[in-house]
Amino acid sequence: MIKAISLFSGAGGLDIGSTMAGVEVMFSTDFDSDCIKTLKRNKKWNKGKILEGDLFSIKSSEIINLCSDEEYDKFIVIGGAPCQPFSKNGYWVGNQTRRGINDPRAKLVNEYLRVITDLKPDGFVFENVESLLHPTNKVIIDEFINIIKDEGYEYKIIKACALNYGVPQNRKRLFIIGTKGKFKAEEPKKTHGSEIEIKNDKSLKPYTTVSEFINKYNKDEFFEPEEIVEGRYADDLKQVPPGMNYKALTAWAGYPNPKFIADKKFWNFLLKLSPDRYSWTITAQPGPWIGPFHWESRRLRVPEIAAIQTFPEGYKFEGSRSSIQKQIGNAVPCLMAKAMVEFLKDSLE
Repeated sequence: MIKAISLFSGAGGLDIGSTMAGVEVMFSTDFDSDCIKTLKRNKKWNKGKILEGDLFSIKSSEIINLCSDEEYDKFIVIGGAPCQPFSKNGYWVGNQTRRGINDPRAKLVNEYLRVITDLKPDGFVFENVESLLHPTNKVIIDEFINIIKDEGYEYKIIKACALNYGVPQNRKRLFIIGTKGKFKAEEPKKTHGSEIEIKNDKSLKPYTTVSEFINKYNKDEFFEPEEIVEGRYADDLKQVPPGMNYKALTAWAGYPNPKFIADKKFWNFLLKLSPDRYSWTITAQPGPWIGPFHWESRRLRVPEIAAIQTFPEGYKFEGSRSSIQKQIGNAVPCLMAKAMVEFLKDSLE
């Protein structure tokens, strides 16, 4: 039996994916009190011990002691350190480093590695943004790899897109997966693909569409006051066709009496979903006019953004509306997480 320890658990995206993969999570932790309340509220998916706290102040011995009454043959560590320091907006020249990654951007990565080196799990899944591979972050990746190799792990660096695992969202993420076993494949098994990919692999299904996941919530009973769009650009949003953004209202698109100039706004300004396509990335802190919006010219409802992230139907979130948006936007899509944990699990069986 394989079980998991979850770090930086957030609202539980990786935890749920692990459970879906048949690897029960026996311990979860996060510093955000709303995330902890969310985890505790959904006991069907979060049956292990849940500890609120900053990982800097949680000793590795405390984690293993809290898991002392659990039965397992092997265990893994899952988690993704907060990714903001490694986003495209966070590039800057780092300091010289020593073993342990002495870089201000990498403090939480270092804490993740501290748990790995102290607890010596049979494997791990580390998640972050693709920008962690940017040359300005190279020292962090290099030191991460050096440390896990010294600890005896084989590893894979996986650049993954959520679309390939049944998630109706074009969301790209980086995973570093380590095992004390042997990998049986080059990468996690993809279940969905583009038309070109399907021609080469008949086992793949077409990408899922956003309507497949959220149509059930387009009913009056799911109405939320926060979904109402009012103000400066409300009328403009109504004129944007599904699947388009503000550029539909520019001379570039042949719009009469253009209201905007193409490429002068952020690409997701007045961005609107199309029911027969997948979604763009769900963000944690969207501005008031930043999409994706629903094709009916309203903001997405909580169960809709959760469904686009493939949280289980009925999963409940705690906190303010902005906190819930942040929790869901920061999460690893559950089906994507499931594929990564299954890949690791196969190496250990």
